[in-house]
Amino acid sequence: MRYLVLGGSGFVGSAVLRALDAAGLDAHALPAPRLATAAATPAALLAAADATDTAGLATAFAGFDVVVNAAGLATPSAPDGAALLGANALLPAVVVRAASAAGARRVIHLSSAAVQGRTGLLDETGTVRPFSAYSRSKALGEQALALAAAREPSLSVVTVRATSVQGEGRPTTAALARLARSPLASVASPGTARSPITSVDSLADLVLALGRYDGALPPRVLQPWEGLTVRTVLEAAGGHPRTLPAALCRAAVRGGYALSSLVRGRLDGHVRRVELMWFGQDQVTGWVTDQGLVPAARVREVLAGAATPGAGGH
Repeated sequence: MRYLVLGGSGFVGSAVLRALDAAGLDAHALPAPRLATAAATPAALLAAADATDTAGLATAFAGFDVVVNAAGLATPSAPDGAALLGANALLPAVVVRAASAAGARRVIHLSSAAVQGRTGLLDETGTVRPFSAYSRSKALGEQALALAAAREPSLSVVTVRATSVQGEGRPTTAALARLARSPLASVASPGTARSPITSVDSLADLVLALGRYDGALPPRVLQPWEGLTVRTVLEAAGGHPRTLPAALCRAAVRGGYALSSLVRGRLDGHVRRVELMWFGQDQVTGWVTDQGLVPAARVREVLAGAATPGAGGH
């Protein structure tokens, strides 16, 4: 089995390469092409993918069994635009076309659980509820990829919905550790809600397991929960969070989104981060757990490392 990781120099892509190398697999990285588009529906994105010259990408994919798409713009607060849509919405369908032309066996596309937005229970259905330009671009990418995959029955295509991925050196992880140790660290009573905070190494191990899986894969899988609650996330990052009345927190979140709506949603990402700190987000058990493929949980160690003065990410 030969693996090609598109976007292998990025935060997630480099972790996937490390996992593949550690498993003794033949793995290579490839920079993603820079795409831009104004297409903003799945059908329009599929048409744009069909109009994109994929010959060069197909040549680069030749000889590889598994193509991992770890490329994209991982900027949750990014404004809408052609570059964001090109990287997150158009590229997945282009990758499927090129992988099929190259004779690859499997495409693993890395998406985000943000596509389901503020839903109370993350799942593995095609239902999406994006709430920002970034989450909309990722949701469109999933939908366009599904349309492209339906035309390639011989190609196994799976989307991985990563949750809130943390790791050494990631600015968001360092920011989380700073928040945990600040007076702002708090949780909504009783503080036992599940948190979707996960580790990049566990995500990489999941990609490895999916690449090796012999049977048919479902169209979407959700990265498994790593066992932390909203309180234990902040504690693992070195904090001592206060417990706030849940009703007060809900009112503050409603007010935050109302204020954001006055500035065309530009504050949605910031409000959502506070909402996740207070209330977390639950998720279904999922296909990965049912198949016994759950990677070892590592996020507690990641957060503890970020909380240590002088650790990576500070």
